[in-house]
Amino acid sequence: MKALAARRRHPAAFLLLLLVGLFVSGGAYATLAPGGAQADSGASTSDIQAGRQLFDANCATCHGTNATGTKEGPSLVGVGAAAVDFQVGTGRMPMAEQNVQAPRGKKVQFDDRQTKQLAAYVASLGPGPSVPDAKYTETEGANLARGGDIFRTNCAMCHNYAGSGGALTRGKFAPPLRDIQGKHIYEAMLTGPQSMPVFNDTNITPEEKRDVIAYMHEIDKSHNVGGHSLGSFGPVADGYFLWLVAMPIMIGAAVWLGRKAA
Repeated sequence: MKALAARRRHPAAFLLLLLVGLFVSGGAYATLAPGGAQADSGASTSDIQAGRQLFDANCATCHGTNATGTKEGPSLVGVGAAAVDFQVGTGRMPMAEQNVQAPRGKKVQFDDRQTKQLAAYVASLGPGPSVPDAKYTETEGANLARGGDIFRTNCAMCHNYAGSGGALTRGKFAPPLRDIQGKHIYEAMLTGPQSMPVFNDTNITPEEKRDVIAYMHEIDKSHNVGGHSLGSFGPVADGYFLWLVAMPIMIGAAVWLGRKAA
């Protein structure tokens, strides 16, 4: 007993216990943590080389010849294939001009194969989120009610309750979320573009992301049965319409009827 008590008081005992605790907790987390929904890109060497050529010709001016960033553009090392697929696949990149935010492009400059090659090259520079598996971006079997709850809790304060978008600070804005592919909605949550926070697969699971995608697609199909939606921007826009348009019309009609009756 005396020998055991002496070992407990040894200066290295606390350090040893700390290392054991870290090893056990790290192993438990690695075993019990939810798995990601990221699919292996399966990129070949030829895809990476072709992506490097596309990058040098279209992206290196802002992001640097080795994608390590410049004053005009951030480093892309470690952003992963999902970020490239989102930015390029939605036409945000390459940017037409330097601005505080890259808006969604009216025309995508690269086809699907070129986008995959660019993503493969950037993914080869450092580990990062991969393009999501199709089973998490297709909405069959999704829980619309849960998706709506998640959207209203995490997204509506910036993107509006109906996904119509909204203004942010310093000239930035939360874009509208209408008519967007499920893959790009998932990638936006996964990578956090612009001012958007990152919702990784631990914060919002792949199944919950699929529910959000299903809810957004359901909004796309919905129709306003109460009249004109006025953009679905909420009571402020409705109030402006009433004061600037509806009220003057009603007052003018009342004055006209009064004069006609006299």
